[in-house]
Amino acid sequence: MPTNRKQMICMAAVVVLLSTLFVQLLAVNLHTSMSWDEGHHLFDGYTVLKHHDYDLNPEVPPFVKVLAAVPLLHMNLDEPVQQGRPSQTEAFLDGKDFLFKNDADKLLLRGRLMISLLTLLLASLVFFAGKELFDTTTGLLALAFLVFDPNLLAHGALVTTDAAITFCIFAAVFAWYRYSSSPSVGKLLLVALLTGLALATKFTGLFLMPIFFLLAVVEAVHSHSLKVFSKRCAALAAVFCTAYGILWMSYGFRYAARPRGLALNPTLADYLREYSHVASPAPLLTLARWHLLPEAYIWGLANTKLTEQRDVSYLFGAVHTHGTWLYFPAAILIKSTLPFLLLLVCAAVMSFRLRTLWQRWLMLLIPVVVFLGFAMHSDMNIGVRHILPIFPFLYILGASVLSSLICRDKRWVFAALVLIIWQAISSARSFPGYMAYANELWGGPKNVHRYLSDSNSDWGQQLKSTSAYLKGRNVTDCWMAYTAAGVVDERYYGVPCRRLPTVVSLWWLHVPMEVPKEIDGPVLISDDELEGLALPPGVPNPYAQFRSLKPSAIIDGGLFVYDGHFNVHLASEMVKAASH
Repeated sequence: MPTNRKQMICMAAVVVLLSTLFVQLLAVNLHTSMSWDEGHHLFDGYTVLKHHDYDLNPEVPPFVKVLAAVPLLHMNLDEPVQQGRPSQTEAFLDGKDFLFKNDADKLLLRGRLMISLLTLLLASLVFFAGKELFDTTTGLLALAFLVFDPNLLAHGALVTTDAAITFCIFAAVFAWYRYSSSPSVGKLLLVALLTGLALATKFTGLFLMPIFFLLAVVEAVHSHSLKVFSKRCAALAAVFCTAYGILWMSYGFRYAARPRGLALNPTLADYLREYSHVASPAPLLTLARWHLLPEAYIWGLANTKLTEQRDVSYLFGAVHTHGTWLYFPAAILIKSTLPFLLLLVCAAVMSFRLRTLWQRWLMLLIPVVVFLGFAMHSDMNIGVRHILPIFPFLYILGASVLSSLICRDKRWVFAALVLIIWQAISSARSFPGYMAYANELWGGPKNVHRYLSDSNSDWGQQLKSTSAYLKGRNVTDCWMAYTAAGVVDERYYGVPCRRLPTVVSLWWLHVPMEVPKEIDGPVLISDDELEGLALPPGVPNPYAQFRSLKPSAIIDGGLFVYDGHFNVHLASEMVKAASH
């Protein structure tokens, strides 16, 4: 076949795959309600753009939030007035008002489309990286598998930081590889730009520092040249100096988080006193004293550690007050598709026969090992989304092995097609509840709650499916303990249920409710509430009785429906106690 024709067919396949990815992301956008973090992220980005105020949500850097809010600037929107509440409470409640006093679907559609563009850019880069590192077949295979990855589909359209940091880290590492292969000022500037965007997207962007350093070490060892290593170290210094400037630019080159002399709530000084109970605040105090980083960024660093200490993790039916190194390996085995896991097994088996690929595999494995290593050491075990950046690298690695096998024997083309079709079907079966995906060995999405919780199954995104389910049963009277209660307006989505208490809605956001000691179903309970994850130590789970009952339905893998008459005196007493 002529080379030009091969190239045309290849690019046509790429266009078809990217179009398929976009259609899937759009479908997720249209079929899922606002998830837990999206309201405050979107309103914070809007506030930064309009008022240059970084107070509302300093727990993560601003780049992605600002990007998602750009399409909202030309709209005539009802903007809530801030009421001086603590920053995170203000962000959640104002974010709710911002979305639902305007048109939540319309605002989310625009914000989510911006994030979807980053996901499409990521997929495009996976193809080009696979092609440049190995061959065209590798690029196409990696892209095909990635397009049907349920974890990417779950997060690739949400106004959160996970898909964006995946793009930034992969793009930065690929840019570094291209610079190392053929150094130039332009390529180095691209590395610096992408690194700066990673730092301005999520604190895990800092992982690029050890990743680049280890890549430079591997290159120097392979070339047996200290001169190469010294040049790469000098390049890294230039990259991080430039990225440091980009980070400051994302905060408007201003140390103070708020304009006009306004203060964070709580102030950074007060917050660091709270932080001192979990770690030494000295390094952060030094950064603040000398204004070495923006105030909101330092506040966010402290928040990351505090959140890590406060959050509990749920693994294999047990609640852990702190993280466990087993969490993320288990999450990979449960929430990855079986075709993807088979690719990794195949790569491990064939690695000794394909030794010529080892150097290029190291470029892919170093980011995976660094990212996964930091994650396993962390106590923040609340979702596979936190290691989403490792998946593009692993897909390329697996695709390279499959491509090598195809070169040896064309019959492997059939095996590749079977795996891709299997991946597509397995993923599609969980639509629109990609968030709760689990592979077939673990019983699929309806059983993921047995092993994992939080954003692995339930991030408060099921209200559209819930509304359709209730309308299909002609239900107009029901009760619901919903994870996102208080930060989302259930009535907007046509859910008529009365509220049952959750820790967030009752004790943090103080949502008014009345609950009798006995109720009639349907009773809908989110997975997180069913497991009692957020309850303080010693507080009994008011929904423990439901765990032994068979639900009438499981909506999108994370919301359980129970029919019958139930004694909920514990929930009733919680409401009464909170009102006093």
